[in-house]
Amino acid sequence: MKKHRVFLAINLPELIKKKLLDFQKDWADLPVRWTKKNNLHITLVFIGYVSNQEILEILSSSKQVCQKHQPFEIKLNRICLGPPGREARMIWIEGEKNSQLANLRNDLENNLLKSDKSGYWEKENRPFSPHITLARMRQWQWRQLAEKPQIEKEVSLNFLADSVELMESHLSGGGSEYAILESISLEK
Repeated sequence: MKKHRVFLAINLPELIKKKLLDFQKDWADLPVRWTKKNNLHITLVFIGYVSNQEILEILSSSKQVCQKHQPFEIKLNRICLGPPGREARMIWIEGEKNSQLANLRNDLENNLLKSDKSGYWEKENRPFSPHITLARMRQWQWRQLAEKPQIEKEVSLNFLADSVELMESHLSGGGSEYAILESISLEK
């Protein structure tokens, strides 16, 4: 039986994706693998490998949650190295703390826990930090840099989050490719 590697995410409007690609140009010479435009997103819940039947359960659970949430604004405010407090592995753009986003994520997680009959999902213990990965370090080359670059830039980008996407990740040697399996509107 084929398993799908899936996660719930907020996708970005095309204009925001284009602006994020422009920021990548500021550090074009770094030893990193830049995120492709169509892969830019905010991960809400990483689920992992699931069957077709489990995908249907995840969609049903997610639709129940999304009916109880209304669209809201997300503000992106800082490009920096991530994750915080650990050795840098990525360049990312952080989002402002947002109670609507946090509530949506918590509700999605809690509903998944309730509806998970087959034990396909395990809740993450690390705190949620809204971010979009702009690049992943090529670790060996990054460590060889005599002087690590300072990556700290204040930005101001806003967009309306009006849906949650169930996305599938296809892993390959050139990095992950993401596909939207279904988009679920926020409806309240």
